[in-house]
Amino acid sequence: MNTFIKNLSGGDLRSIGRADAIAKDVQTQHQFDELFEALFHNDRLIVMRAADAIEKITRGKPEYLYSHKKSLLRLLKDAKDKELKWHLELLVSRLKLTKSELGRVWQILSNWALDSNESRIVRVNSIQALFDLSKQAPELTEDFELTTTQLEREEVPSIRARIRNLKKQSGRPKY
Repeated sequence: MNTFIKNLSGGDLRSIGRADAIAKDVQTQHQFDELFEALFHNDRLIVMRAADAIEKITRGKPEYLYSHKKSLLRLLKDAKDKELKWHLELLVSRLKLTKSELGRVWQILSNWALDSNESRIVRVNSIQALFDLSKQAPELTEDFELTTTQLEREEVPSIRARIRNLKKQSGRPKY
């Protein structure tokens, strides 16, 4: 049985529970792999908290994700719950993707970013992930700029703020 499940359960979706503590405790690939299994749990709360911890861990150790690339891409394609999407977007942007994989990921993230029915967090994180991917694949920069131009027309404060921050970060006046 997965030793993380107990620490990921309890409470409600407004709380990250012990996700921060778990993120600090995971120190090996083996521990990470066990935590990763929780992304497939049938409890939405456990999945959300596992994704949160995984996202935090892989900020500094993206290599922990590499052996899980196929699973992450499948999760991205099938994700329905916004709490999982919040983290998947950022996770897939840390992977080394083939051109074909990048095209599929780019399409999904672009759709989520442009879909006004998605949560604002999903949309903002999609924009961030698209930006990160465009740094890996500069040929996508123009597509990213077209997407952000379209998004700015919506005048959603959180989306516009992320785009402004990315412009500053890249030193580019245009998107």
